[in-house]
Amino acid sequence: MKRNILTVMAILIAAVAYAQPQVGDWAKFDRYHEANKEVTTAPRVVFMGDSITDFWVNADPDFFTSNNFLGRGISGQTTSHMLVRFRRDVIDHHPEYVVILAGTNDVAKNLGEIAPENSLGNIISMCEIARANNIKPIICSILPCNFFYWRPEVKGQEKDIIALNVLLKEYAESADIPYVDYHSVMKDEKDGLPKKYADDGCHPNKEGYEVMKKVVLEYL
Repeated sequence: MKRNILTVMAILIAAVAYAQPQVGDWAKFDRYHEANKEVTTAPRVVFMGDSITDFWVNADPDFFTSNNFLGRGISGQTTSHMLVRFRRDVIDHHPEYVVILAGTNDVAKNLGEIAPENSLGNIISMCEIARANNIKPIICSILPCNFFYWRPEVKGQEKDIIALNVLLKEYAESADIPYVDYHSVMKDEKDGLPKKYADDGCHPNKEGYEVMKKVVLEYL
């Protein structure tokens, strides 16, 4: 009897939680809502990503302004977030290229478990949407990282990052899309991001962004 009561209570709690209204702007359209209105000339490149792209604009603003590049990174976002806002933050600007750097927060399980093939699927969808709108996609590898300080309970991320990068590279090659391999260039002997490139082991510092800049410009 007691077990039945607990089961019913669990079902009711789950039902109430499911019925709660979700956050309306889940993908954070508001982040660049005003900034998007101010874009009057089509950028050559839009950089789409998470905090690594987000922080890059502040770390080296001249890289973006002098090259007519547009940064559209949002800290903490997964590939699912990016796919949802891809039209507003990329397609509507009609760039020549979109540089997609995504997947770190999928591996970190920011939204819970997501299979690597589903992370890949989100990036494939972004590439297909870009091509359908005459925008050339460029796929970037996930940067190395062997400890997520914001998700310390996650383990084995260095292996998961490598595994997802393998899928990204295979798809890029099969679809004739450039693949920017930051991981191989920046990793240390433990498949992490060394202190010289990232103070926190995950987000590049100025020197780290300098390496990324040199690598990606070869594809632009």
